[in-house]
Amino acid sequence: MEDRFEFVTFCGLYCRLCGEQSRIRDLAAELQKAMTEEGWPWWGTTIDGFNGFWEFLGNLEAKGGCPGCRAGGGYPQCRIRPCARQRELDSCSQCPDFPCEHIEELAATYPTLIADNRRLQLVGLEQWLQEQDERVRRGVVYADLRYRAVEPGDSAE
Repeated sequence: MEDRFEFVTFCGLYCRLCGEQSRIRDLAAELQKAMTEEGWPWWGTTIDGFNGFWEFLGNLEAKGGCPGCRAGGGYPQCRIRPCARQRELDSCSQCPDFPCEHIEELAATYPTLIADNRRLQLVGLEQWLQEQDERVRRGVVYADLRYRAVEPGDSAE
């Protein structure tokens, strides 16, 4: 049976809305095609680092960069993933403590996160997945919606 949560992160993001899974993969394919037409596979090998770059570009196009949250991808220091696993939750939206401080912290960067989790609670997984796939079809990616994380020392001005 297919794992319906395969592309749903524990925090409630949808992997297919990540630019790495959609836009970057397509751009990598376009770049590799354009470079091939210009002869790069033959003469580019004379440039230091080209072979590694070419392999990397091919891997982005073939696989995308991230295997997804449940397969070990995503932010390595994520505090949400171990919490959800410890509580045996498929998604934070199932947690009685939702939204917790970890989700609220992440929602400062992903402004649709809490609303998307509330929507998942309201309509259930199957409809929610259909809605997310419709976003994918329309070309929506989180990078278009995400706020840049505030780094220590950044000014609010």
